[in-house]
Amino acid sequence: MRSTNILVRRRLAWVLLASVLVFFILLFRLVWIQFVQGEELKEKASETRMRDIPVEAHRGAILDRNGNELVASISVDSISAFPNQVKNKRKASKELSTVLDMDEELIYKKVTRKSAFEWIKRKVDAKVAREIQNLNIKGIKIVEESERCYLYDGFAAHLLGFTGVDNQGLLGLEKSFDDELRGKPGRIVIEHDAMGREIPEPMQDYQDPVPGNDLTLTLDKTIQFFVERELDKVVSEYDPKMAVGLVMDPDSGKILAMGNRPTFNCNNWKSISKETWDRNPAIWYNYEPGSTFKIITASSALEVGAVKPDDEFHDPGYISVADRKIRCWKSGGHGTQTFEEVVQNSCNPGFVEVGLELGKDRFYNYINKYGFGKRTGINLPGEARGIMIPNKNATKLNIATMAIGQSIAVTPIQLITAVSAAANGGKLIKPYLVDHINSHSGKTVKQFEPEIIRQVISTETSEKLRDLLEKVVSNGTGRNAFVEGYRVAGKTGTAQVVGDRGYVKGKYVSSFAGFAPADDPEVAILVMIAEPKGGKYFGGLVAAPVFQAIAKDTLKYLKIPEIPGLVKPKKNFWEVDPPKEKVEVPNVVNHTLVEAQQKLETLGLEVEICGKGNIVYYQVPQQGASVYKGTKVIINTVSSAVENQKKVTVPDLTGLSKDEAANILEKIDLYIEPEGDGVVVKQDIKPESRVPRGTFLKVKFSTTGEQEESNTEE
Repeated sequence: MRSTNILVRRRLAWVLLASVLVFFILLFRLVWIQFVQGEELKEKASETRMRDIPVEAHRGAILDRNGNELVASISVDSISAFPNQVKNKRKASKELSTVLDMDEELIYKKVTRKSAFEWIKRKVDAKVAREIQNLNIKGIKIVEESERCYLYDGFAAHLLGFTGVDNQGLLGLEKSFDDELRGKPGRIVIEHDAMGREIPEPMQDYQDPVPGNDLTLTLDKTIQFFVERELDKVVSEYDPKMAVGLVMDPDSGKILAMGNRPTFNCNNWKSISKETWDRNPAIWYNYEPGSTFKIITASSALEVGAVKPDDEFHDPGYISVADRKIRCWKSGGHGTQTFEEVVQNSCNPGFVEVGLELGKDRFYNYINKYGFGKRTGINLPGEARGIMIPNKNATKLNIATMAIGQSIAVTPIQLITAVSAAANGGKLIKPYLVDHINSHSGKTVKQFEPEIIRQVISTETSEKLRDLLEKVVSNGTGRNAFVEGYRVAGKTGTAQVVGDRGYVKGKYVSSFAGFAPADDPEVAILVMIAEPKGGKYFGGLVAAPVFQAIAKDTLKYLKIPEIPGLVKPKKNFWEVDPPKEKVEVPNVVNHTLVEAQQKLETLGLEVEICGKGNIVYYQVPQQGASVYKGTKVIINTVSSAVENQKKVTVPDLTGLSKDEAANILEKIDLYIEPEGDGVVVKQDIKPESRVPRGTFLKVKFSTTGEQEESNTEE
């Protein structure tokens, strides 16, 4: 009996001990849940009960420097779903797909997901939103969002950029200043029961969105329109691969206009090919600048005393450097001339001499000082560095060709920044696009100021250079950039396009870089036109008139005082262009390639070879054609060339201008041999005649007004 009581007591003790242990375990667990996991579990419970409706912040506006709105955000409706509230999911999906023009299965997947919130379709028009509202489907909500609106189609598209569906910046200033523009989104929180149903008197919370900041640019809407207008004309007349127009305040670095072609509608960027909008040519396109780079050569040489304006040079038509002859654009050269005239005439041999006198180390020093080979730091994504031969690898020939704008590639933004430095007294200033950032309430958050990077040349050198470049426009190759009533300075440029295997025949980059007024520059302007079509490609003929139109309207718009009586100088009666010498094209068919080249080049004709054979099977122009020296003769070494030649019908060119006639003939593979100026009054082959492709037409032009001056350069 006694042993039984002891056994019972022991069992009771173990039960008590176990109970105490369980109690402490439960107590520990309770403390752990309450104090350690309490906040986490509270948040999870809140997430289960609460439903979030996002409230998108309005993205900040973008304005020009005068406060004109360029980009705004407008309210639009988006369709969303709370999946656990949607009852008949299949029926709801079908009804929604009909109104939203979406795949029914895609909608069904969204409304059957185990999530608190799903977007069905973002940013629909008001009519669609009303139709969805009339369906009155439980669990389907209309949420107000904002959509970016670009007020002017194609206006500064690469500069402004665009946003994605979530209002995130993807390109241009929209991307660079995304953090400042996007603002902070708000939210609406509503309490539901465990089944996802709204409960009476629920706990609700509304967090206000914070609108984004506004950007006020240095861009001037009116000047930008001038640039856009002229670029449209360039596209219409020359159909180039691309074109760029830049206007900059040389004293501050403010970009007043930046236009590109091709362009696109920022409101509809998704429908445009990526190659159109992906890169901004004004800050990305690398090209050999040609004679516009002579501004850098001249200023560097003047600064170190390697040349003076009255130094004399002799140009026989070429200069030999290493094993290469660098020719002047003018047949026979310019003869004896001062450096001032070398600049006016854009004389290649003269500039090569100056570059070689300057020397490699000094030349590279100033090229680097002007910022070439480095990004300017403009606040846009995707800027290129340009392309330079490293100093240690540069040869004497490289220095010679760099002096005339070859063997170096620059971007338009680099070049206009350097030209501005040469014009403004020698200060290299960082270009920028945003003047200041304001909060939505109007308070200035950040103010941008001009940033001087370094002094490149002295004020005295800058003054000398401005004087030289003004004479380029008044007396030299830049006459077509002259603006009546204003002193204008600048430099033309014509450069061949570089391909995988050297220069591409027949493709050029035409440009003009300049500033006005010449004595106290208010604007610097660069026009760059890549691969113009239609027969014209010299910078003085293609780019200079574009510069003139932009400069004229910009100077008047800025109310820059005119100089009374300052008109474009005319050629003196004794200034007559030397007559061009004609030669008769010989027969080279059935000759070897070497013999044909020698025969043609001896007569002063250029040769273009088609095919890889050794025997000439066809030539254009054919034997007996009377052409000017320097005309290109195409020789075909492919045996099927004759069979491939088809005849074309000669059009009636009467009344057309020289450009219009050249454009029409180029499209049907005929060549023009013009005589005179004005409009077509006579052609040697009658309209409707059938002639082989490649035939030359002698076309006579006549005008009742003053004969137009022709500008050419290297």
